[in-house]
Amino acid sequence: MDSGEIRSQLRFKRRSLTYQQQQLAAQGLSSIIQGELLFTQGSRIGVYLANDGEIDPSLLVSNARAAGCYCFLPLIDPLNTNCLYFAQYHSDTELKANRYGILEPVVEQSAMLSAKDLDILLMPLVAFDREGTRMGMGGGFYDRSLAFMAESVHVKPTLIGLAHSCQERPQLVRQPWDIPLHLIATEKEIVCVKQK
Repeated sequence: MDSGEIRSQLRFKRRSLTYQQQQLAAQGLSSIIQGELLFTQGSRIGVYLANDGEIDPSLLVSNARAAGCYCFLPLIDPLNTNCLYFAQYHSDTELKANRYGILEPVVEQSAMLSAKDLDILLMPLVAFDREGTRMGMGGGFYDRSLAFMAESVHVKPTLIGLAHSCQERPQLVRQPWDIPLHLIATEKEIVCVKQK
């Protein structure tokens, strides 16, 4: 099965989850991550708004804020449309849909951070394997925005892929530009990836 077929199959699978299944998955994910004590006061955490059946991190956002963290949403850089930047996200942040229909903050460019400025990045995905390979939606936005991590040894941000357990694959083909995850969290477990 090629990557396009895997992507199509797993997107359909996660969109097919009922509202109740999605809610239970979000609660399970929150409980598991909260038990890991990943959020420390003052941390800058990149988050996302669930879309297309993605596992919902909104409870994690609440937990992170309660721990004194700052949360940031991705937005497509208006000058470099192939790259993501991050803007602080509050409950009253003004949002508007980008060209993909995904909500992102309305901010001045001076208020945007690069991924280098984050401590933790919670990333959506379509498929994952236990080697830390992440298959996204196919646009390459996260890979381009994290390319600096392949060019030198960077300890941050910690990359955590969030997924439903049904999105796991035995093995995905890792492309040269793919940036591997440090951890994968599902509603059932946290998978720690051995860094090579």
